[in-house]
Amino acid sequence: MKEKQGEGSFFQKIAAFIVDKRALFFLLYGFAIVFSFFSTNWVEVENDVTTYLQEDTETRQGLVAMNDNFTTYATAKIMVSNVTLDTAQQLADQLEKVEGVQILAFDDTPDHFRDASALYDINFSGEVDDQLCLDAMDQIRDILKGYDVSYDTPIGYDEIAELNEEMTTILLVAVVIIILVLTLTSRSYAEVPVLLLTFGTAAILNKGTDFLCGKISFISNSIAVVLQLALAIDYAIILCHRFSDEHETKSTRDACVDALAKAIPEISASSLTTISGLVALSFMKFTIGLDMSIVLIKSVLLSLLSVFTLMPGLLMLFSRLIDKTRHKKLLPNITALGKFAVATRYIMPPLFAVVLVGAAILSNQCPYCYSYTNLETAKMSQRQLDHAHIRDTFGENNMVALVMPSGNYPAEKAIVRELEDRPEVKGITALSGMEILDGHKLTDALNPREFSELVGLDYEVAQGLYSAYALEEDQYGELLSGLSRYEVPLFDMFLFLKEKIETHNILLEGEDKETLDDLFDQMESAQLQLQNDKYSRMVVFLDLPEESDETFDFLSWMRELLGRYYSDDYYVVGNSTSSRDLAASFLGDNLLISILSALFVILVLLFTFQSVGLPVLLIIVIQGSIWINFSFPTLMHQPLYFLGYLIVNAIQMGANIDYAIVISSHYQEIKKSVPHKQAIIQALNASFPTVFTSGSIMAAAGLLIGNLSANPVISVMGTCLGRGTIISIVLVLCILPAILVLGDSVIERTSFKFKTPPRRTQTETGVIRLKGHVRGYVSGVVDADFDGVLRGDLNASVASGPEADTKGEDDNA
Repeated sequence: MKEKQGEGSFFQKIAAFIVDKRALFFLLYGFAIVFSFFSTNWVEVENDVTTYLQEDTETRQGLVAMNDNFTTYATAKIMVSNVTLDTAQQLADQLEKVEGVQILAFDDTPDHFRDASALYDINFSGEVDDQLCLDAMDQIRDILKGYDVSYDTPIGYDEIAELNEEMTTILLVAVVIIILVLTLTSRSYAEVPVLLLTFGTAAILNKGTDFLCGKISFISNSIAVVLQLALAIDYAIILCHRFSDEHETKSTRDACVDALAKAIPEISASSLTTISGLVALSFMKFTIGLDMSIVLIKSVLLSLLSVFTLMPGLLMLFSRLIDKTRHKKLLPNITALGKFAVATRYIMPPLFAVVLVGAAILSNQCPYCYSYTNLETAKMSQRQLDHAHIRDTFGENNMVALVMPSGNYPAEKAIVRELEDRPEVKGITALSGMEILDGHKLTDALNPREFSELVGLDYEVAQGLYSAYALEEDQYGELLSGLSRYEVPLFDMFLFLKEKIETHNILLEGEDKETLDDLFDQMESAQLQLQNDKYSRMVVFLDLPEESDETFDFLSWMRELLGRYYSDDYYVVGNSTSSRDLAASFLGDNLLISILSALFVILVLLFTFQSVGLPVLLIIVIQGSIWINFSFPTLMHQPLYFLGYLIVNAIQMGANIDYAIVISSHYQEIKKSVPHKQAIIQALNASFPTVFTSGSIMAAAGLLIGNLSANPVISVMGTCLGRGTIISIVLVLCILPAILVLGDSVIERTSFKFKTPPRRTQTETGVIRLKGHVRGYVSGVVDADFDGVLRGDLNASVASGPEADTKGEDDNA
């Protein structure tokens, strides 16, 4: 007798190729992993979130102007506690002599000494990464050894290295948790290494291909691997369980082929909700959303690729061990929860509706913040603790830069005078405020005699210098009217004098040379930091928090002040302006992401379930979990960094919806054969392992990030994601079942069917190999998904057709 075998479906052909060519795929993945170990070092990481602001924002334009035109020297705030004023002054004298320290500000005013604590404001002679500054900080630490010291400086601080160290720890702990969870939910202990190898490979490939995205944000670089594991672990579990089911009646190879053929469309459909939520991020005006969207979507796609092309080979490789290490079910059924849902179907949904309204109101009152400088997290680095200690002792020191067209010294002096009269201003660094000799400011204009007396030059030499300056600046009228009243700003004249000394071999000796050399050093430093041919810069220190209505009002006043003296091309730049610009874009981004993520998910669910009512019910549950999640900051009076809300909102909608989909899918299938009240109980029991596995891993990943990372942005995202996932699990297990039972009639009335081509009724007799949906008479009526051998007469419509001809023995059943 012959068993009739056909060619199989499209997905079966693909699956057969992947399984049969597994050695080739192992080789390709080996090459890809080796390549990724090298290419990981090519990835560029952006630490500054303001880089992702829109180009038309004042902060972005001002930062570009500053970065292109000025050098920013390193600074440090160092507080020594529990010292007397005399001791503090002695330490100041020692610190001032350290090579690399350009300016040290310290006096006996409350700005620098209070409550037995001394605060030293230090400006260094180089940029943050210069070896001169690193050596200077080492000497300062040696001098202050033994004292109670708090350091607030970026010198010697490598944020990327600290983040990488934190994420390595988080990943190791996450892997341990994942192994425990997978062991609990697996059917065989040997499934666990297959899953880990699959996702370990996907994670390596994702890191190794980040360089293709250009420069990526520190957020994407840090959390992508952990989120990749949490977002995409379902895909491998689905294929693993499919293989286990098929292997009960088939050989290893056939089971793997059939499992993969069935899993490809199922997993692809499941991934669409996650991808759609991530796609919504790319529409943010704040383009860090696009950055995260690209990196995370790439991670999901590479996870799919690994599951489809690497995991089948691993299942074949580990199949014997999988068979040997099978174990009984470790997770209990949750029948009681299903019965509770049925019994409370008239209570829980109305109660949830009340909670939903309250959560929506509270989440809309969430105290968002747009600067993370002063955010407190579960874990804080020593630098963060020192910054907080200095802030609590000496108050706020909010730095804002004013950038304006250069050359208008009277306007700059007037601006400085008005700023100095404001109580909000603690200090100003500007050319027009810098004293040099005998109380003169750099922008003061002197005539030749005054200049000669100030610097010790002969009057005739000073006259010659002024004449040469007038000729070079094409100011011939000053020469004709006489030089005695010709006034030139000190800054310009010193730069001109320096140029002439260097190019015309003018020789100075003794004290004159030393005095001028010191002045020239000050000029060079001031020029690099505060002025060039295009712009001047002032640095203003405010006694205001980085974020408050008072601060934003003062920023508006400063902008109006600049507008009185300049028509355009001026900027107010700082953490406070960045917060103001981010706040302005947040409202639009928040609304856009909420609408798009929900819309994309609804479209996916609409075609998945072929119902209008069911997707709406699922979205309501997950949106409820989002609102409840972000009610916590309101209730706890805890500021929430806005980016955590935007990103977690999209991820929660795109990923947590899968838990609701799993339960709904089982419910829709089971209720075809049993009453809907009984169906929801069975659906919960069937869905619980999947929801528990995916949900616990996602929640654990989020809470680990939230509690083990000192970076405020990363920590806030992790905390919100972990908390939101737990809330989603509770709602889909406790509230969604009651909603499905109560709303069953709505689901049925809003269902629809897509038109499909009519099936051809076929009549066959003999030994027939069938694989597909069969409806008709087979020695009795059959309406089922059939995969096996039929002996007898066939008179039925077959979705995929009999996979053989009719030759064989006639054996009527």
